[in-house]
Amino acid sequence: MSTKIKLSEEELKQLRDFQDKQQVLTLNLGSVDIQKAMLEGQRSTILDKFADLQEESNKTAKSLQDKYGDGSINLESGEFTLSK
Repeated sequence: MSTKIKLSEEELKQLRDFQDKQQVLTLNLGSVDIQKAMLEGQRSTILDKFADLQEESNKTAKSLQDKYGDGSINLESGEFTLSK
């Protein structure tokens, strides 16, 4: 037969406080993980859009190069300058 010892109210309160704090931290960690997953999803979407934009930009640059030749464009003036 095992011997049972009753803990003091102060000891029980301290242990319950530890348990409560651990539950709050676990809940907070879960919330952070959910937010992190959402941000990673948003990041992935933005990276996909960025890759699409790069592809469109490259196609447009190629089209302008085919039309005007090698050179540079001044976006302020809208002028194209041929390379020498």
